[in-house]
Amino acid sequence: MREYLLVLLVAAGVTYLLSGLARRLAFRYNAVAMVRDRDVHTKPVPYFGGISMWFGLAAAMLVAAQLPWLGSFPLVTHDAAAVLFAGGLICAVGVMDDMVELNALAKIAGQLLAAGVVVLNGVKVYWIPLPDRIFSLDDGTSIALTVVFIFVAVNAINLIDGLDGLAAGVVAIGAGAFFTYAYLLAWDQELVRATTSSLITVTTLGVCLGFLPYNVHRARMFMGDSGAMLLGFLLATSTISLTGQLDPSQLSNFGANAFAAYLPLLLPLAVMALPFLDLVLAYVRRTLAGKLWYQADKQHLHHRMLSLGHSHGRAVALLWLWSALVAFGVVLVGLLPNPITVAVLLCGVLLAALLTWGGRARRTADG
Repeated sequence: MREYLLVLLVAAGVTYLLSGLARRLAFRYNAVAMVRDRDVHTKPVPYFGGISMWFGLAAAMLVAAQLPWLGSFPLVTHDAAAVLFAGGLICAVGVMDDMVELNALAKIAGQLLAAGVVVLNGVKVYWIPLPDRIFSLDDGTSIALTVVFIFVAVNAINLIDGLDGLAAGVVAIGAGAFFTYAYLLAWDQELVRATTSSLITVTTLGVCLGFLPYNVHRARMFMGDSGAMLLGFLLATSTISLTGQLDPSQLSNFGANAFAAYLPLLLPLAVMALPFLDLVLAYVRRTLAGKLWYQADKQHLHHRMLSLGHSHGRAVALLWLWSALVAFGVVLVGLLPNPITVAVLLCGVLLAALLTWGGRARRTADG
């Protein structure tokens, strides 16, 4: 755990220190978010947060490779290197988009290229848990499922990046939840605790924490597509890599709870519940309106929170709360299946619901 903590601190520190430099570069190369009708910010804000995030990721993984414990597992360092390189590719595509606004096909091509790099290096979905057995995937199905999952995750995080600090906070919460699951699973089953999944998630948590001081309301810089696509890619590959380094036969014994056996299938959905929900709603909404799924509008979940009467900061905090309830709630129910856990979770959901719709009540009363 000490080595994971060191990796987290390195990722956070390097990301924070380089964000100021990336901010100045964004101004120099005119990579600036101008104010548009669908935007919430009221003045131009520089992009390039993804650049500082990627270097934070690189620094953390280089340190991890030199540590006596994490660096002693060749499979972990190999898969981490593949993720780092592919993450650099998807970040570079995002940087170009932040500067010249690429069309949708160009961004999709970059996302598929990054997915192809990790697949070729063996980072792919090897199995999925089903109600009565563990289903091993053939090569074709494995590759297709991996590419689709990465594509969906990347675009889901990109879509939810609409309020200051929202995407970075949601991803930090999701990465923290998945790290908790992966680490406790290895500890409970007396497995090797050094996995690529744990390394990626703790590093992702670090880069998010390092970037948030620049990104919370009122943001001094945005992560841009370079950061949003990178974070979505890291969340996806952390989930995918676990299936290549974990014996699925161990899952059914975890916590003496059958539900825990399906956490690898449920947790990725829980970790990205809000981004996935926003993506699905956007696709349905735009399709019914006769638009393409990537054509922007101002009806995302964060826009709806503002329409309920919440301030910018309160809307972000509430969406963070919902993300934490879903992600950590699934982990807690899976690992501690008892009435107290369920009761605490239900109380949290009730509180979040009251806080969410309380803004609407206040606005109606004031109106």
